Amino acid sequence: MESKVSKCPQALRDALTGPCPSVRTPFEINGEIDWEGLRNQLDFVIEAGVKNIILTYGDSLYSLLTDDEIAEFTKVVVEYVDKRVMVVAATGIWWTGKTAEFSKYCAELGADMLMVLPPDWGASTTVETLVTHYRAASEHIPVMVVTNYLGNRPATFSFEVIKTLVERVPGIVALKDDVGNAFVRKVCTIAYEHWAIIAGGIKENHMNMLPYGVDGGFSVFIMFKPEFAWRYWNAIFEGNIKEAAAFIRDYDMPLFEYINTVEGGRDAALHGILEIAGHSKRYRRAPYHSISDNDFESLQAFITDHYG
Repeated sequence: MESKVSKCPQALRDALTGPCPSVRTPFEINGEIDWEGLRNQLDFVIEAGVKNIILTYGDSLYSLLTDDEIAEFTKVVVEYVDKRVMVVAATGIWWTGKTAEFSKYCAELGADMLMVLPPDWGASTTVETLVTHYRAASEHIPVMVVTNYLGNRPATFSFEVIKTLVERVPGIVALKDDVGNAFVRKVCTIAYEHWAIIAGGIKENHMNMLPYGVDGGFSVFIMFKPEFAWRYWNAIFEGNIKEAAAFIRDYDMPLFEYINTVEGGRDAALHGILEIAGHSKRYRRAPYHSISDNDFESLQAFITDHYG
C-alpha cells in the first residue's frame, strides 16, 4: 500500500505551541447554555495571549449536550473568535458517517482543525476501521487525534494505531494526549516528527513529554491567572527547566491536589473558578453536581491565598 506520511504545517504547529485553553461550557442555573459567559471566557484567554481556542468532548461537557447543541456551540465559538486565533473544534463520540458530516460542517464554518474522538465501546474498533474513520474526517479539515480511548487498549494496539495513522492518513496533523507517562513518551517518538503534539491536564504531563517532542499543553491558569500560565511557559521557552519544575511544585501541583478533592470532581471546581474569575457562573447541568456555596467559599479562599 502506498505510504502517505503525515506532516503538520509549521503554521499549525506554531499555533499549538504554548498554553492552550480548554473551553468549558458554562451554564445558567436552569441548565441553559450561558452564551455570554462563553464569550467572556473566549475574550479573556485571547486577550491573555493564547494562539488557539480548543473545544474538547470532555471539558466542553459534550456529555451534557445534544448533537444540535454541539453544532450550535461550535458555530458560536468559530464566529465569535472570528479568526483572532486558531479554533480547534471537537466531535461527539459518533459513528464514522456522522463524524464525516460534522467535519464538513466545521470546515464550512471556518474552524481550523477538528479533534476526533471515535467510539470504542467493548474494544470494537480495529486499526483498519480507525484508519477509515480518521480519513473520512480529514477529507474536509485537518484532524487532531486524542488518545483518550487508546488508554483503555493494549499498548501494542495503540502504538500500531498511531504508527499506521502517521503513515496512511496525511490529513492528521496533531495529537492531544490524555494518557501520559510511558505511553505518551512512546507516542511522541512515533509521531512528533509528523504531528504537532499537546499535553492534556497537569503540567507534569508536559514536562514528562518534553525530551521526546511536545509543543503546547492545556493550561488551567490561562483562564483565571494568565500571568501564572506564562511564568511556566516563559521558563520553557527560555530552556530554564529548573524554574519550570519549581512552578509545577509550587503552583500547579497544589492547585490540582486541591481541586481534585472538591465534591463533584475537578470540573465542578473549575467551573467554580470560572465564577471566581468573573466569566460565568459555577453551574453544570444535572445530573452533574455544581459546587456548593461552602465549597465555593473554600475554593475562593484557596485561590486568594495561593495566587493572589
